[in-house]
Amino acid sequence: MILRNNLKSLRLGYSNLLSTFSSEGTRFTVGDVKPLHICLQSHLVYRYITTTSSANQPEFTVNYLINSCGLSPEAAVLASKRFKLQSPEKADSVLAFLRNYGFSETQISKVVRSHPRIIHADPEKTLLPKLEYFGSLGASREDIVRTLATNPQVLGRSLEKAIIPYYNSLRSVLSDKDVVSVFKLCSRMFPIKNVVQNIMFLRELGMPSFCISLFIRTRLLILNHEKLGEVMREVREMGFNLEKSVSVLAIVALGCKNSKSTLNRSRQVFMMRWGWSEDDVLSAFMKFPKCMTVSEKKLMQVMEFLVNKMGWSSRMIAKHPLVWSYSLDKRIIPRCSVVKVLLLKGLIKENFSVSSVLCCTEKHFLNTFVYRYLNQVPELQNVYQGKVDIRDV
Repeated sequence: MILRNNLKSLRLGYSNLLSTFSSEGTRFTVGDVKPLHICLQSHLVYRYITTTSSANQPEFTVNYLINSCGLSPEAAVLASKRFKLQSPEKADSVLAFLRNYGFSETQISKVVRSHPRIIHADPEKTLLPKLEYFGSLGASREDIVRTLATNPQVLGRSLEKAIIPYYNSLRSVLSDKDVVSVFKLCSRMFPIKNVVQNIMFLRELGMPSFCISLFIRTRLLILNHEKLGEVMREVREMGFNLEKSVSVLAIVALGCKNSKSTLNRSRQVFMMRWGWSEDDVLSAFMKFPKCMTVSEKKLMQVMEFLVNKMGWSSRMIAKHPLVWSYSLDKRIIPRCSVVKVLLLKGLIKENFSVSSVLCCTEKHFLNTFVYRYLNQVPELQNVYQGKVDIRDV
């Protein structure tokens, strides 16, 4: 009934507007209106909606979110259910403030879509103090904009009652640099009790500050303390040294959601399809834990290329699990293509390791496998760049 009445009111207002611009004794119809008049009518209808709708009518809010904030009609309707815009003045001032601070139109749209009540805020009294505080932590303006555009909900928290106490607690156990890392990666303000308790726990276990800094970037600081304790016990029982950065990768692999099923899946693929032993799996995990958490698709693509295309032993690859940290298209295939050409032409022997081809720096690879042989194979650099197929060399 309310929607029907609103539509009736809108039609009545639309008719009144058309009659106002009609000449004496002449009615305008949609079919008679020229393109310029169509634009004028659309503008007048929008003006009518925005000036006559009250706070109880959603049309004004929806139209403002679409036309001023860049939301899609669907997103605007959803957002309008969470608040009602009283007038455009305050909202306009919020948008102007965000633009002046450095938010792009796309970022503003993301902020409003995720946290629409922000356009009710007072820019000078509410928003500016929060942004200034984040700057005082050591975050650059670019960091602040990028982080808040991703997780704008923090702007809805109280500065005095939530934000400052949260970061003061972090500063009691972290360096200023690490606090900024927490802000950039975990701006949603997770339960501070978990974060502080877990940092203290890691220190008690002997994890050095540089490893804790890496750990912060994993977002696992928010784990329930008991859950983290279980993961840490498992990592230590496997023989990882908590003073080494690889232990952080193991914690991530074992502590992430569905970790058990993911690790078991990878284990089955390596053993059933590629002939690895239990010792091979454990050795690979100890060297590079992330090799067990990559997608099955990438796992298979890398193995199929290195084993079937390059002819390398599957168990030899098990000794160099770092290969799963590299891009197949950007690193593995270009480098292996160069090596394949050199092997086919008899310029090198197969007495090199996987790591000497894939794990070295680009400068070292180019000097060792490309520049050295350009006189014999002028097309070698084009092979590396993917411009020439190895069959054409």
